Amino acid sequence: MENNRKTVLVVEDKASLTKMLQFLFLSQGLNVQIAYNGEEALEKARSLHPSLILLDIMMPKMDGFQVLERLKEGEETARIPVIMLTARKSREDMKRATELGAVEYITKPFKAVEVVDKVLRHLG
Repeated sequence: MENNRKTVLVVEDKASLTKMLQFLFLSQGLNVQIAYNGEEALEKARSLHPSLILLDIMMPKMDGFQVLERLKEGEETARIPVIMLTARKSREDMKRATELGAVEYITKPFKAVEVVDKVLRHLG
């Protein structure tokens, strides 16, 4: 990217939620890119090199765990911090996300301020 603003890649299949998250992050001066499924997420992560990825678990084509695993295996994407943002609340899911390399696990419904705070913290 030409400018110095950090980019957040939002991976979420619900358009209403992506619009809300996009608004939140743009208001913080961040660039925002959207992917609506796992395959698109991997393509955009490799081509855009985002500063952070916000990743849903339940999506078409490839779930968030599969995406996270591939991101962490990829040389160019392994160091990108990934925050899971999901309706799944089980301890097993949280543990699996952490073991695969997620830096945070936020459950839906969420407080906008919590998401912004965690994203900003991991962006430094």
